[in-house]
This record gives sequence, C-alpha cells and structure tokens, in this order.
Amino acid sequence: MKRQTLWTYDYTVITIGSFISLVGNALSNFALSLLVLDYTGSTFLYMLFSVSFQLPVMICPVLAGPYLDRMSRKRAIYTLDFLSAGIYALLFLLLRGGWFSYAGLLAVSFLTGAIDGVYVVAYDSFYPNLIAKGNFQKAYSVYGLLVDLSGLASPLAAVLYYRLGGAAPLFAINAVSFLLAACAEVTVRCQETHMDEAAQAAAQGAFGQFCRDLRDGLEYIRGERGLLLIALYFMASGLAFSAEQLQLPYFLNHAGRFAAWPLSAAALYSVLSNFTTAGRLLGGAVQYRLHIPKEWKFSAALCVYIAINALSGTLLFLPVPLMAVWFFLDGVLGVTSYTIRTAAVQSYVPDRKRARFNGMFQMISCVGSVVGSLAVGALAEFLPERLIIAAASALALAGVYRFMYRGRAYVKEVYNWEV
Repeated sequence: MKRQTLWTYDYTVITIGSFISLVGNALSNFALSLLVLDYTGSTFLYMLFSVSFQLPVMICPVLAGPYLDRMSRKRAIYTLDFLSAGIYALLFLLLRGGWFSYAGLLAVSFLTGAIDGVYVVAYDSFYPNLIAKGNFQKAYSVYGLLVDLSGLASPLAAVLYYRLGGAAPLFAINAVSFLLAACAEVTVRCQETHMDEAAQAAAQGAFGQFCRDLRDGLEYIRGERGLLLIALYFMASGLAFSAEQLQLPYFLNHAGRFAAWPLSAAALYSVLSNFTTAGRLLGGAVQYRLHIPKEWKFSAALCVYIAINALSGTLLFLPVPLMAVWFFLDGVLGVTSYTIRTAAVQSYVPDRKRARFNGMFQMISCVGSVVGSLAVGALAEFLPERLIIAAASALALAGVYRFMYRGRAYVKEVYNWEV
C-alpha cells in the first residue's frame, strides 16, 4: 500500500503559519529578556519574570484540556493567535511612548503565559490530525526544524535590539507574525471529529462536566504507567532546563572572560547558542529521511537523555570553541529525543483524550521548570551560575535513572509504538 504524502494542503498551511509566528516570537522573547535584564540588573528579577510566564503555562493546560476535548481546537488556535497579535501591538505602542513598568511586564508575561499554556494543548492535540498516516516521524522532524530555524532569529534580535533602540520594533514584528499565522490557520479544512467521539455530556451542568472530564484525564494518565513516567521524567528535566536560563546572565556577568572575542557578551551567547540550532537542523534533516526501527527508539532516547544532561552540566566550564561543539551536539541529540517522544506519544494517545492528556502532561512537566526557576533565581544571588547548572543537570540525570531506566518496561510500550 502506497504511503500518503505528508504535504497536504492542511499540513502545508499549518506549517507555514507556525513558522511565521515562531520567528516573531523568537525575536520578541530574546528582546524581552534583554529588556528586563537591562532595566533591573538583577538575576533574581529576571528569573522571577520567567516564572510569571511559566506559572500559567503550568496551570492553564490542565484546566483547558477537558474543554478542548469538547470544542473546536482549530478555532481556539486562531483565536489565541489573533489575541496575541493585539497584545504585542499594544506593547509596541506603549514602549514607543516611553512606558516601562516591571510590574506591568510581569502582568503581560502572566497573560501571554496563560495564552501559551492553552495554545500548546490545542495545537498539540490538533496537529496530529493534519498528518497523513505513516508520516508522524517526518512531520515532527519538520516541526522541530521550524523551531530551530526560528531560533536563528535570536542573534538578529540582539543586533536589532541595540540598533533600533529597544524592544518595541521587535514587538511590532511579532504582532504582524501572529496576525499572519492566524489568517493562515483560519483556512485549514480539517473536519474535527473528537467532539462527536467525546462522552455524552452529563446532566450536572458545565462545571460538573468539567470536573468529570478532568477526573477522566487524571485516571487515564494514572492508568498508563509509561505515559506517567515520561511526564515525571520531564518534570525532573525541567530543573536542568530552568538552570540553563542562567547561561545568558553568566555571559553578561562575566563579560571579561569573553573580551578577546569581537562581539558583545550577549551577541556572543546568541551566536554560540545557535550552534544548537545548527545541530538541530542537521538532526532534523536526518530524522526526516531516517526511519528508526521501533524496537530501537527507547534505547536511542535513553542514551540521548543521558548525553544531553551531561553536556548541559559541563558546558560553561569549557573554552568558547568547545562550547560551540557542545551546543551543536546538544542540538543534534535534542531534536532526536523530541521527534521520538512526540511522534510516539501523540499517536499513542486516542484523539478523544488527547487534549486532556496534553494538558496534564504540560502541567506535570512544567512543575520542574517553575520550581527550578524560583530555586536557581534565588541561588544565583550568591552562588556561581556554573555550579547551579551543574547541580541541576545532576538531578536531571538522577531522573533519567529513576523514571526512564527503572521504568523502562512501561516506557518502551510508548516509545516503541509504531507511528
């Protein structure tokens, strides 16, 4: 039987729309980080700003999941993109007028985090329905490539931030990006069926039905031991990820170490971190062409998790050329891990339960990031950034052993799923 093509109309439209919004976000997010660091000069306030985004990203998915299993995910996606376009347009106008308020930016960060938390669940639950059967690994390798290509905008953001006098122009670009993405997403033709497959609404009203659906989602992930262990591992790995946010402050706080390089510390970090992007581009291209036998997928992912955390913990102790190599290897390994996990999990979970699962998974995995960001932000006030990152990576390696290796009999059932 001939395999269906990946590049259908719907898949092409969602891919183009995603790339446009990803580029805009990469520009504005990097600019926003520089804006907060420049105005506050505090690593703790910088990490607190990050937490203000992560908290709603942790909470909103689990609340949105039950609703998104009963309503149009497509409509949710383009509505949230239109809303985001309006928010960034307003930020552009305010900053152009000379406005700056740390508390105000915290509130905006919280709002955009809430939008992102709902959007991720809607997108992750809708996206698999646009992929022709047999193309899951290819599709997720393409999405990984888009994320990585958009990351190339970070060095450009650092240059534009200083050349154009701040973050305002980058917010304008992001507003246009979200608007274009939303207009593209409106044209997707896919007929959603998950609403018809949902259980009959209960008689206890909207809130009672929400509680019932939420309980069903909890029972589902508790009953699927492999999915639960994967979520718990990503909660542990969130500690290492949150600590990596100290990389940029490390470069800014130790600019003298990089004085021999003909770039500012911020620009040098952007260039180095984009070696990760280069690695992910190469890894994604290989994943697009390479078919990994299903019986090898768990073993490959396990080795990748060990290597990624080891690279993260040692990176800042290296000279700049070796940092570039480490970033590159991290990219190659990271996209391999992402493609294996996402393709397997999203095809393993039934469509009628996918939003609730994605919401629960997002919440569990975000716990590590939120707790980690608060902890590393406080510790960075009196401990070296490199030491904190190394300790967080060691904890993540312990998570690899506890959840992935010891639970391998269950996790293999998911990772070695035929996609």
